[in-house]
Amino acid sequence: MKVLMFGWEFPPHISGGLGTACYGLTKGLASYEDLELLFVVPKAHGDEDQNAASLIGANDVVIKRKRFNYQDFWKDMTYIEVGSVLIPYASPDEYERLVSERKLEQSAITETDDFGRMNFTGKYGKDLLQEVTNYAYVAQTIAAENEFDVIHAHDWLTYAAGIAAKKISGKPLVIHVHATEFDRSGETVNQTVYDIEKMGMENADKIITVSNLTRNIVIERYGISPEKIVTVYNAVEPQEAEKKQFKKNVKEKVVTFLGRVTFQKGPEYFIEAAYQVLQKVDNVRFVMAGSGDLLRKMIRRAAALGITNRCHFTDFLRGEDVTRMFAISDVYVMPSVSEPFGISPLEAMRSNVPVVISKQSGVAEILQHAIKVDFWDIDAISDAIYGLLKYDALSDMFRTYGKTEVNNLKWENAAGHVRNVYYDAFNEFMQKKGVE
Repeated sequence: MKVLMFGWEFPPHISGGLGTACYGLTKGLASYEDLELLFVVPKAHGDEDQNAASLIGANDVVIKRKRFNYQDFWKDMTYIEVGSVLIPYASPDEYERLVSERKLEQSAITETDDFGRMNFTGKYGKDLLQEVTNYAYVAQTIAAENEFDVIHAHDWLTYAAGIAAKKISGKPLVIHVHATEFDRSGETVNQTVYDIEKMGMENADKIITVSNLTRNIVIERYGISPEKIVTVYNAVEPQEAEKKQFKKNVKEKVVTFLGRVTFQKGPEYFIEAAYQVLQKVDNVRFVMAGSGDLLRKMIRRAAALGITNRCHFTDFLRGEDVTRMFAISDVYVMPSVSEPFGISPLEAMRSNVPVVISKQSGVAEILQHAIKVDFWDIDAISDAIYGLLKYDALSDMFRTYGKTEVNNLKWENAAGHVRNVYYDAFNEFMQKKGVE
């Protein structure tokens, strides 16, 4: 079976868990000899690992049409003009201006270059919706020029591309919901993103969600039939046999928050819990590793609490820096307000770090050897951190059993479930085609 897969990022060029999950899944799918993957990203850099899938950049695809108008694609939807930097799971504050439907000017067009190619940054900047739209246009050409049996689109940024490929080819569409607008923004959803998500879900033949938490949101908030939704949990890459040793340059124990510093991730609860722990012990440092719209607010809050001498803010980490951070950590905390899954706790456990996670996370559905708390319960978070720092037997237990547990969460197993979804979608498609 040939699969045409649309993603928005691929290692080493990633901004969060989406690219990591796509990479792990493609490697898992590559272990099945009956599957062949063509993975499309907006911009290919040339240094991506293509052992698991053939990767092409939409920026390298030559298309025949010279000019394109937004109205061709978004005529039934709200149009959003973005004037600030966006990340995959951006908060509402990062959207600058909404323009209602039918007010889109004719000047909102894009052109190809002299070679018939569209330019993509592959990032999350001010022209994000234009790139999403251009990606969908290019997807039509890719779908027309390649043979495949199933389309697989990851997250809302690629849903339009998946729908475009389906319309051109008539092949079944599987969408992968890694997060929803309710996870990113709470109740203050951005209507345009919600519309795109709903459009993708309604056009999909099958929907994969990363947790039952997300599955329930898709059913209840988007009105999608439960029959076409399947939960497939994420996994984690196995630890390399020869683990590199990193030197810890401080004598104190280290408690780490690693993720986007946004509403969704609950960074304020981490800071408040840090303050409570520091009232009991002083041989500990707290590290907030990440970037986001709440970063400055968190720094100011730490200063107001008088704990900046015990708090460190590293900004966004990637690659070996993430590995180093986990290697020197004694406790990892993920107090997410709404986390569709959450791969970072698995990465921490793989590195022998005990974890504290919110009950409002998808990964809490499958982990047994993690301390689970409500994201808003600062007392419970601080007590969990204190217990893991104070009692060696407790932390040793979570390290030992946690690592064993996470080592059994393999991408090959997740890929097997996704493979079944492909065949179900394809077989149902063939049955409908036979009836017609």
